Amino acid sequence: MSLVRQVLGLCLYVLNTLVWFVPIFVCGVLKLLPIPALQRLFSKLAKACASMWVACNNINQQGISPYQLKVTGTESLTEKDWYLVIANHQSWVDILVLQRVLHRKIPFLNFFLKKELLYVPFLGLAWWALDFPFMTRTSKSQIKKNPKLKGKDIETTRKACEKFKTMPVSIVNFVEGTRFTEEKHQRQKSPFKHLLKPKAGGIAFVMQAMGEQINQVVNVTIYYPNGVPTFLDFVAGKVGEIHVQVELMPVSEKLVGDYSRDNEFRVQFQGELNRLWLEKDERIECLVETAE
Repeated sequence: MSLVRQVLGLCLYVLNTLVWFVPIFVCGVLKLLPIPALQRLFSKLAKACASMWVACNNINQQGISPYQLKVTGTESLTEKDWYLVIANHQSWVDILVLQRVLHRKIPFLNFFLKKELLYVPFLGLAWWALDFPFMTRTSKSQIKKNPKLKGKDIETTRKACEKFKTMPVSIVNFVEGTRFTEEKHQRQKSPFKHLLKPKAGGIAFVMQAMGEQINQVVNVTIYYPNGVPTFLDFVAGKVGEIHVQVELMPVSEKLVGDYSRDNEFRVQFQGELNRLWLEKDERIECLVETAE
């Protein structure tokens, strides 16, 4: 039965993606017209199509691969605000879970993506049409060889965020920078029991570029009581249960500053992020104990 669910679910995900890819891509092309009013119109239409894509994926989950979803903390969310969404990251399933939990509660989720993902068939062009920011991160070694590159990341982020000033947006950042595995956890010597070390740079640059616009931080904790699923396990209906806790936080002064040049602020920002991650780790531990 799980194999049937898996095949049928995968087919529906692919079909749904292809159906909505066409109007999203067309809107993306039409946004190239140098007329601001039309650019805003087609941007809204592209987001509306993407929202329908998510809605159809959610129906697929409920019908083909159902699971029990336990959610807390979404009562005060609104589609008329600007948000930074941060979450722990364990599986590609996290993205589908976030989309389902936050769908039509906050503006459409925009992910900061590696530039290489632009070349993913169909999805890469859809992400481009939806104004997902594609980033090229400058490494410390590159800056050491060419000091002129210092500050380029924040400038790239600022330019990417310019598109978000005309309508409410939700910017998603998986703060750990990669999916959690025991191997990575041990290699990092992470001080957290259930999490990798948080990386401050990504969200610090977003806050530096859009600090005056982002009104609140949506801090999401995702926990899988039956073990972290792969995407195929998820589609096959093997997940069973997922816990999602949402905490809505105001943007404090501790989160807005010149991360790239102010050493004191950089230390303060990383300290605040570590505090949030410690609380998240304790939250997951409570969920683990409750499940046992």
